[in-house]
Amino acid sequence: ARCQCKLPPRERRNCGYPGISAMDCRKAGCCFNASVPGIPWCFAPKPKRVRKVCPNDSYARINCGFPGITAKECERKGCCFRAHPAGVPWCFYHRVVEE
Repeated sequence: ARCQCKLPPRERRNCGYPGISAMDCRKAGCCFNASVPGIPWCFAPKPKRVRKVCPNDSYARINCGFPGITAKECERKGCCFRAHPAGVPWCFYHRVVEE
């Protein structure tokens, strides 16, 4: 993503080799910006920021438990627990979303 390449020049970590083209740099999954002399032009992007969320859509839930699991047992497994509605898993996995 473009925002992952917005790094101050002093924070850039080299990701290429001398004379690498912008195309080859990007093909390697790196960022390219040749505007600052003496600083790496091909550099590693910032890591993606992700977080876990419990899905709001009850039909998007992926079962993480078993019939009769308690909220405490479910949460010990690292999963979400919502005892409603009927007919869908009450103990279910988080979804990972990018920020």
